[in-house]
Amino acid sequence: MIERARATERAVLVRLGLGSAVNPEDLEEFEQLARSAGAQPVVTITGRRERPDSRYFVGSGKAEEIASAGREHQAELILVDHPLSPSQQRNLEHLSGLRVLDRNALILDIFAQRARSFEGKLEVELAQLRHMASRLVRGWTHLERQKGGIGMRGPGETQLETDRRLLAARVRSLTRRLQRLKQQRDTGRSARAGIPIPAVALVGYTNAGKSTLFRALTGSEVYIADKLFATLDPTVRRLRLPGGAAVVLADTVGFIRELPHELIAAFQSTLQEARSAHLLLHVVDASDARRDEHIEQVDKVLREIGAGEIPQLRVYNKIDRIGVEAQLERDAQQRAAAVWIGAAAGSGLALLRDAIAERLELQVQRLWLHLPPGAGALRARLYAGGVVREERSLEDGAQELLVDLPAAQLLTWAALPGVRLLEAQPLPGATASASLEPYLDSEPATEALLARY
Repeated sequence: MIERARATERAVLVRLGLGSAVNPEDLEEFEQLARSAGAQPVVTITGRRERPDSRYFVGSGKAEEIASAGREHQAELILVDHPLSPSQQRNLEHLSGLRVLDRNALILDIFAQRARSFEGKLEVELAQLRHMASRLVRGWTHLERQKGGIGMRGPGETQLETDRRLLAARVRSLTRRLQRLKQQRDTGRSARAGIPIPAVALVGYTNAGKSTLFRALTGSEVYIADKLFATLDPTVRRLRLPGGAAVVLADTVGFIRELPHELIAAFQSTLQEARSAHLLLHVVDASDARRDEHIEQVDKVLREIGAGEIPQLRVYNKIDRIGVEAQLERDAQQRAAAVWIGAAAGSGLALLRDAIAERLELQVQRLWLHLPPGAGALRARLYAGGVVREERSLEDGAQELLVDLPAAQLLTWAALPGVRLLEAQPLPGATASASLEPYLDSEPATEALLARY
């Protein structure tokens, strides 16, 4: 495993501006990453280059400056806010005499500290091993390499080859175990998909307030902290919307600038919660001066994981920090497009629930649904979804169920052979069911009718 920084470990921070000056906000985010990993930044070294140096990444003069700063401030490690090649990392370590971690290794370390579930720990370990594979040589620098001459042949290469085989075997083992866990998660997700309840996933830049919003909406006691990557493992809870409709709400891992590809590859099963959602709540820190850039970064990662085409509802959080009132914004088609809220104080949450229901077309209707004999599987799915209020059996073996469902889902079931919508009943707090009156007791619903939804 990549060595973890101990609490309060003194660190030199390094960031270069490639082709331009260093952005102070990038530097501030990197300092937050370092502190989130448990490091204590003691000095920050910045500079500017047109392109990375092949030997040290930062250039020989800047490398000497970093090594000198490390000795002067009695630092224990060097953190570089850029991906380093294995040779660049080793060269900096040899020059400074300190451990060197690049941006990817630092984020991996934070993930290793935050993961709580068994699956999350396996995913982090797999990502660490893949990152470590090309850097394995630095763990055996005390062993001699094979050389020509009698008595000069050391065990170094043999040991490295042995470790590479052990590492490869561990990667294969973890991959198999994660594949089994993925199948279990997919089975649970398929079961949820069989129940007529839409899925909504919270996504956004790390520390935008997703977990705070998740707790405010569902009452779930998820971990909340004002630091990067406070929570990693996905949490799924049921959420009731106005009118009684239910959705499944999932809290997912936060994204960040230059998220390591090892993590994207390893967290495929976790990120599946976002890929399989019917609607994404894109949570944005409204008080962040770089919120537009963060929105672009999140959209980029969503495209990389195959979730770029899923409808989004933008949620601007932390409005209390900028003195903005809770409000709902609509697009040119008059659809709910963005909601401004303060999750910590609970302001704007009613607007958000209404917007979710509107975007998912979840205006609940209460109707009698006629099921033909042999439709036991559909009956079981409706009961599993908790939407059945009453049932009556007919002499021919058919059933009639009084259900609370959105219009679109009722019409989906009505498209099945033998299924009919019967009389509607008033549902307090829900949208009137007049829109379905022309289709009651008709069999089956037409494709043109379903296309409306």
